[in-house]
Amino acid sequence: MALTESRKAELAERVSAGERLTRRDGEDLYAADDLAWLGGLAHSVRTAKNGDVTYFNVNRHLNLTNVCSASCAYCSFQRKPGQKDAYTMRVEEAVQKALSLKDEGLTELHIVNGLHPTLPWRYYPRVLRELKAALPEVALKAFTATEVHWFEKISGLSADDILDELMDAGLESLTGGGAEIFDWEVRQQIVDHATHWEDWSRIHRLAHKKGLKTPATMLYGHIEEPRHRVDHVLRLRELQDETGGFQVFIPLRFHNDNNKLSHLPMAQPSDVLRTFAVSRLMLDNFPHVKVFWVMHGLSTSQLALNWGADDMDGSVVEYKITHDADGFGTPDKLTRDDLLGLIRDAGFRPVERNTRYEVLREFGGPVPLAERRAEPQDIWT
Repeated sequence: MALTESRKAELAERVSAGERLTRRDGEDLYAADDLAWLGGLAHSVRTAKNGDVTYFNVNRHLNLTNVCSASCAYCSFQRKPGQKDAYTMRVEEAVQKALSLKDEGLTELHIVNGLHPTLPWRYYPRVLRELKAALPEVALKAFTATEVHWFEKISGLSADDILDELMDAGLESLTGGGAEIFDWEVRQQIVDHATHWEDWSRIHRLAHKKGLKTPATMLYGHIEEPRHRVDHVLRLRELQDETGGFQVFIPLRFHNDNNKLSHLPMAQPSDVLRTFAVSRLMLDNFPHVKVFWVMHGLSTSQLALNWGADDMDGSVVEYKITHDADGFGTPDKLTRDDLLGLIRDAGFRPVERNTRYEVLREFGGPVPLAERRAEPQDIWT
């Protein structure tokens, strides 16, 4: 049901006053049919927190193995042992691959993997040590909370000890994955592993206690409803109140190719923008909201910068987790110049950051409108 004008005015007043929004507020915001109005609210919060800046970094994604003991309904990446395209890198291969991805100004390796049923725990800290030795200036953002929970199972160690060893080997941040949707009503239908809200939050809480800053994600646009998205961000907001350890929230659009949910349509750009706007408005204690261009398409990602997002991720290269869902059509790589152009064309000032959101380099602001690219942009990708 569309919101009444009086309810819209009430919500706008609360946002303007900096009041914390409630569960009902979040659900009502999702029900708003005035997308421009919703974007205006989110943009006001984005601007108050980050001005006209849009962050990016120069990163590369490295997936050590796609072999996984789980068979999550949404996943296009996982393979079972013995499948034709299943792979697992030896430590030396991982280092060689990382060195081949090195580029001028590379600051981060982002490492996420399947839950391999037979790889020993010691493989993982060894990989980090060797990667750090080969690329000492590059930050290692590695492993989801789901992977850390898996390491507990295969090693017999506690997450406390596991994180200590990984940090000693060079870990600078966990990744934000494994969150999907926290609500059990949805989660039990899409997730095929043992890591749910209780363990995901426990592991991030512990990482924050040890001084790690981490991202948090939400996989949306499958079987969940807006109320589940609101519940998801409220859990994160409460945990952030407790620890202050989250740097950024990253909504991730579900892709429907080559998985068990391929019969579902993907979220359309209007739903994408609504999700970013409501997330930005509800997560008042998160400094940043990131639009991962690989999962949203370039033009929709540019639009999201006006609906609450202030980060476009990085140059990436070979993001297999999404590109194993065929047919979306985003490139494997953007150069620094590509990112500068996209950010400026969207009307923002690019700032290059590192994993800790420390500013590495600031660039000039948007090109005047008359000088921008003339070709039409397809916002429906």
